[in-house]
Amino acid sequence: MANPMAASEASAPDPVAPVIAEVLAGPAGPTVGAFFDLDGTLVDGFTATAHAGHRIRNRQSSIGEVFGVIEASLRYRMGRMQFERLVVRAAGYLRGESLAELDELGEQLFIEQVASWIYPQMRELVRAHQQREHTVALCSSALTIHAEPVARFLGVDHVLCNHFTVDEHGRLTGDVVEPIIWGPQKAAAVQRFCAETGVALDRSHFYADGDEDTALMELVGHPRPVNPRPGLAAAAARNGWPVLRVAGSGRARRGLLRRRLRV
Repeated sequence: MANPMAASEASAPDPVAPVIAEVLAGPAGPTVGAFFDLDGTLVDGFTATAHAGHRIRNRQSSIGEVFGVIEASLRYRMGRMQFERLVVRAAGYLRGESLAELDELGEQLFIEQVASWIYPQMRELVRAHQQREHTVALCSSALTIHAEPVARFLGVDHVLCNHFTVDEHGRLTGDVVEPIIWGPQKAAAVQRFCAETGVALDRSHFYADGDEDTALMELVGHPRPVNPRPGLAAAAARNGWPVLRVAGSGRARRGLLRRRLRV
């Protein structure tokens, strides 16, 4: 017996298709930038949760660390903690660890979990910009161990994200390189990048979901909120920014994708 829900999903229009068509019909060349946020935009969820889950499963996290991260996350969501403090607090729990080993772990967790969280439609949108030879960059408040594996998988050469500080032995000091990329600082990082590479902001695209991304949305010529959270959705309504809504990455495809990555 046919599944009516599956048939309905198959016949539903692809919301990304007209955006891809617009990109392919638009100007080409490296002076056009395409900036993609990571968590909630390219990825269905938060990449850092894969690492946190790994530490808990392997009993690398103390009870104090688990509850500390939960408390900090709640305080941040309630507006009682700045994002900068949240990132530094999380980095503090990794003090003394080898950055090289964390990079290897980040790649492993990407293959085992995060790759299957990537929105297939957003992956096609990245490809459309690459086909037009745009300067494509992943621009995120995530740390390198979470952002760089995604960028490599998508063939994205430029990554603007947060970095751990390390000592002379390549071990984490417990701090994060300042200024921490988030909100207005993300916008400033993109402005610096454009000045260095010759990318024109007024011809560029930005895809993101977070309220804090309004600052950069206001700078680019083609702002495109993706599954926006309430604050960004309100800003989109005020400014007339077109909103893109994409469906989940699909748990049914995850095992297959993991097997393909291991081949």
